[in-house]
Amino acid sequence: MLIVSYSRLVSDARILKQINLFKDAYELTTCGYGPAPEGVAQHYEIPGEGTYWQRNRLATILHLYTWAYWSSTASAWCRRNLPQGYFDVTFADDIDSIGVGLWTKPKLGIHADLHEYSPREKEDVPRWRMFVKPYMEWQVRHFVKRADSCSTTATFFASEYEKNFGIKPTLVVNATPFHDLQPTETPKNGPIRLVHAGTCRPDRFAEVMIDAVASLQDRYTLDLYLVNNNSSYFTQLSEKCREIPNVNLYPGVPYDKLIDTLHRYDLGFHNLPPVNFNNRYALPNKFFDFIQARIGMVIGPTPEMVSRLDEYQLGRVAADFTTGALREALDKTTPAEVAAWKQNAHRHAHELSSENVVGLWKDAVDRIVAAKG
Repeated sequence: MLIVSYSRLVSDARILKQINLFKDAYELTTCGYGPAPEGVAQHYEIPGEGTYWQRNRLATILHLYTWAYWSSTASAWCRRNLPQGYFDVTFADDIDSIGVGLWTKPKLGIHADLHEYSPREKEDVPRWRMFVKPYMEWQVRHFVKRADSCSTTATFFASEYEKNFGIKPTLVVNATPFHDLQPTETPKNGPIRLVHAGTCRPDRFAEVMIDAVASLQDRYTLDLYLVNNNSSYFTQLSEKCREIPNVNLYPGVPYDKLIDTLHRYDLGFHNLPPVNFNNRYALPNKFFDFIQARIGMVIGPTPEMVSRLDEYQLGRVAADFTTGALREALDKTTPAEVAAWKQNAHRHAHELSSENVVGLWKDAVDRIVAAKG
């Protein structure tokens, strides 16, 4: 079995769950950036300079999409180095690797894991909307529809794929593996400890969260752990945080240390302004990370998060995504509520762990094997 993804596999939470799921039942080969993940039989490391998202500009503009796809240095490298007709099953992660997955011509079939709704990923950027959106739609029609089965991460993504392309992805949410932890004691007098962990991207608007906490210095502290994949924005945020006594910015932590890091806090803090379709309807792994860390959460009103937060009573939702709304939500929150949310996270940690959803991937692959094996 081959798992192929244009990501750094050893730090990609979703890929690591797939590897752990299949490594004992299959002779597992991986293909992606970075070193070999633990437990795989063979690994094809895409060179770091092999970027999957840089394609021939003229080919993209002229809608010569097959040329555009294979002009990517990552896809071209995979075509030169991966064998054809060797693997029984290929498991391709996210839209850009599915063409390579099909090219490997697996003997039994291919599963496509669509992490988001790719045709509207960056629709807030006019140039992307004009030139890349049609290319993404072509990939869905030309590649995804040829897969034997597919999955995605959120209900609205699945319904959008079905409405526009007639495909029906299985919902496999980005749940976090179960961690055997206990809720920490919530401060009754001192400040409540907020935490946010994620990527350092301008379209995530971390400064909105920072500004919300800045005026609540007696009640809250905020620590941000951001993966520095945009050095200028990271520097900008660092300079901003240095001026605010109760806010600190740290580099991102490795995935295997993330939950233990979050566990030291009281509330997860997350706000994703809906600047595009994927932001509006995301169900990010942060939601499930907070649960496994046994902390409550204060979030912006992202629908897929809100429905689950309300069902399990895990925290508070701001009225909108602005600094003022986040500040108001924090201002309303009491230590007693935080303690209760932590207990609710603990109560539902087993139910909302990845162990209860990854079986859907196994079922999909089992059906491929049973149908053609």
